[in-house]
Amino acid sequence: MTAPTTGTLDQVKAPTTTGVRGGRRPSWRRRWLRRDLLGVLPFFVFVAIFLFIPTLVVIIGAFAGDDGRPTLDNISALADGYIVDAFVRSITLSAVTAVLGAAIGALVGYAVVTAGPDSLVRRIVTSACGVLAQFGGVTLAFAFIATIGLSGFVTVFLHDHLGIDIFAGGVWLFDLPGLVLVYTYFQIPLMVIVFLPALDGIRPQWRDATESLGGSTWYYWRHVAGPLLAPAFLGSTLLLFANAFSAYATAAALVSQGSPIVPLQIRSALTSEVLLGRENLGKAMALGMVVVVALVMWLYGLLQRRTTRWLD
Repeated sequence: MTAPTTGTLDQVKAPTTTGVRGGRRPSWRRRWLRRDLLGVLPFFVFVAIFLFIPTLVVIIGAFAGDDGRPTLDNISALADGYIVDAFVRSITLSAVTAVLGAAIGALVGYAVVTAGPDSLVRRIVTSACGVLAQFGGVTLAFAFIATIGLSGFVTVFLHDHLGIDIFAGGVWLFDLPGLVLVYTYFQIPLMVIVFLPALDGIRPQWRDATESLGGSTWYYWRHVAGPLLAPAFLGSTLLLFANAFSAYATAAALVSQGSPIVPLQIRSALTSEVLLGRENLGKAMALGMVVVVALVMWLYGLLQRRTTRWLD
């Protein structure tokens, strides 16, 4: 009688895998990956056309002379007095309107939050802010000219009925003070939009806990809500600064003579029929604006990361 044969380990075949060869990922995954890339391709094309390529053109032009050769003359010209003054005025205008917009917008946002998340007041205010934050350019400039311009209906009414001349000290609407007023108009609703999420993140239980421990309203805002909202408030203020610093259309429509701020100086360098060959100087000024805005947005990103630690 013969014993039954038993298979050896060498005779045992390892199970084969199907659909995977040489450690490669399955073909269906590659197809889905290609579809995902195709889905975001329009975004990359948009960013390349409207961000990367213009920035590259500005950088190359800032370091190029009229003959196309590399030079530092355009960068050195940024130290000229009128360009420095334009940057100072632009930074001052942006800082003042950012602080005013942040302070008033934060108060409006707090009033909206106290009205309730589903209240009619909140829906109306947020909808209006979404429209007014984008209400700029020629339309906004014309609205202010028709309202408080030299022949605006408010100006005429105050002069004829109350004897008040709002332009007794000069035509301030078409200079830096007028730009402060007009810019603040669209800075306030923008602040409401960007600061509302931080205000919504404040829990009512925190105030109840403070009061139950004997803390006053001042103590609550000084030691609880204030430190939590400070990064979001500062970050929103920086965002308003960048928004005002890069604005052009409203100032171009409102200021017809002179170039008090950098965007208007760039326009003058690119379109002037008196001083020719200053296109690359305009690109150098644009590069300076890019550096300022990039620094501001970097600080904004740092503050936003700190805010999301407790907002989430």
